[in-house]
Amino acid sequence: MRMNKFNGWDFDAIKHTTHHNNPRVSAMKLRVSSDLAFQVDEATALILMLRPFSDARQWVSGSSYSVTPNVQITESTDSYGNFCQRLVAPPGSFFIHTSFEVITAETIDSAPGAHFIEIQNLPEPVLPYLLPSRYCESDRFGDLAREIVTDALPGYDQVGKIVDWVQRSIQYIPGSSDSPVSAVEVHHRGYGVCRDLAQLAIALCRSISIPARLMVGYLYQLEPMDLHAWFEAYIGGRWYVFDPTQNHLRGGRVVIASGRDAADVSIYHQFGLGCTLNSMDVQVNSGDFQ
Repeated sequence: MRMNKFNGWDFDAIKHTTHHNNPRVSAMKLRVSSDLAFQVDEATALILMLRPFSDARQWVSGSSYSVTPNVQITESTDSYGNFCQRLVAPPGSFFIHTSFEVITAETIDSAPGAHFIEIQNLPEPVLPYLLPSRYCESDRFGDLAREIVTDALPGYDQVGKIVDWVQRSIQYIPGSSDSPVSAVEVHHRGYGVCRDLAQLAIALCRSISIPARLMVGYLYQLEPMDLHAWFEAYIGGRWYVFDPTQNHLRGGRVVIASGRDAADVSIYHQFGLGCTLNSMDVQVNSGDFQ
């Protein structure tokens, strides 16, 4: 199956946008590919999230999506706007290859001092990101969050304090967790993968009524290269990027999915026990393309 190629989009919306700390945010072109190898013991239904979408943050100018052996794939959009592919993997070795050409922001804008939005003034689609969720038990972190953000201006500066605290308190160890763990568990054990640190920060933000959501995708020059997770917080009337695994916010991000937590953004859900992901290879390279 091959997806359509998109052309003709003007990237000036990002290239010439004025931000608080970055007066000019330039675009970069990335080539992203992923190869997944499954061993299937019996026919298994899969729901995948492997195709990025175009929006104000990124433009997908070309894409391909193939499976071996070939099977029927149907695609839909979930309640968060993510593209979901459905298929039934046949017994034997099953391979998925995706590749994309994406235009995205080279740098990430920041906005110290951006104000807290009162609940009654939040847009309705943002409201679900205030509530506790399966892996972000924000109702358990109110006292800690208020202690962390003491003396910080409400809004962006509070989130900055939370990110600093997560970086100091939780050790980032890539590959240390194969399955999602909750914010409470990460807090107790003191280490985790990118997803774990992001979910703890999300829970802390929501506990002081700042909407926050989990983002999953690719980060240019990530070491070691893999899928990556970070989060966004809604402040000053828009979403801002935060990443507890990075000492300095970097651009070159390609979003595949966003949601309340890991339960909403898994790159694949399998239904049954007869399917195992043996390997996943991710490549993110910069360069020009037509």
